Amino acid sequence: MATGFGPADGVQDTILSNLLNEVDRVRAALDGAGSEHCEECGEKIPQARRKAMPSARYCIACQARHDQGATSHYNRRGSKDSQLR
Repeated sequence: MATGFGPADGVQDTILSNLLNEVDRVRAALDGAGSEHCEECGEKIPQARRKAMPSARYCIACQARHDQGATSHYNRRGSKDSQLR
């Protein structure tokens, strides 16, 4: 008998917990409780960057490294090849 994702799996609880943690972090940053320093390297985030993007978590160099490593494995064309993998 096949089973799906139910409340006993704990997956939804983990997703909800992660989402709520991120919401709390963002609210704290918007309330001024956030740090002026990069979360990765600890360097001070430039004032111009914080003014343009108040929710910035990384300095420009660290953000560039994160952007280079970000890849999406989502096939936007929706070909049958991607559905079979």
